[in-house]
Amino acid sequence: MKIKVVSKILEANDRIASENRKKFDEADVFVMNLMSAPGAGKTSLIEHTIKTLRNNLKIGVIEGDIAGTDDAQRIEALGIPVIQINTGSACHLDANMINEVIDDLPIKNLDLLIVENVGNLVCPAEFKIGEDMKCMILSIAEGDDKPLKYPLMFQESSALVLNKIDLMPYIDTDIEKIKRDSLSLNPSLKIFGVSCKTGEGLDRWTAWLETLVHK
Repeated sequence: MKIKVVSKILEANDRIASENRKKFDEADVFVMNLMSAPGAGKTSLIEHTIKTLRNNLKIGVIEGDIAGTDDAQRIEALGIPVIQINTGSACHLDANMINEVIDDLPIKNLDLLIVENVGNLVCPAEFKIGEDMKCMILSIAEGDDKPLKYPLMFQESSALVLNKIDLMPYIDTDIEKIKRDSLSLNPSLKIFGVSCKTGEGLDRWTAWLETLVHK
């Protein structure tokens, strides 16, 4: 019975996600669904991406959190159109939540819309929102066991950003194991090692993203 109920929820979500995708396609805006555990560095990555690409791309952001507006305020300070969605208790954004705020953003004037999902390594991967691609961030401080413990997010993502590589001298994480396990789950996964603190590796990430938007 539980499986049947969950199936119906996902089917309804997929229908609304298709509606969102149609709106995004009509507006010719590329949509990235950015996912990770709490504290992995989603907002920091978004800030660096905006600062690097803002002269070449028109960017908007949807911020998803259970509560609070801190992340949205950080993005707004950069002069970027941003909408905050507080889910209350839900551990993810779903298609209906996105559908309700689409018209509050100037999507026809955007090239790239970044959706920062709620911090969680499980639920966000299950719910489509009408995105062009899912991308995930993993802080290397989280350990090298995460791909095999939380496989769906790695399987669903087009790119994996390994953040906080500046911590490598101080932790025991085997970064090559993360890469091997991730690619065993998703052979087409693009992997980027970055540090949002030092800036290392971010140029490669933003260049790749810009190429996708301009396709």
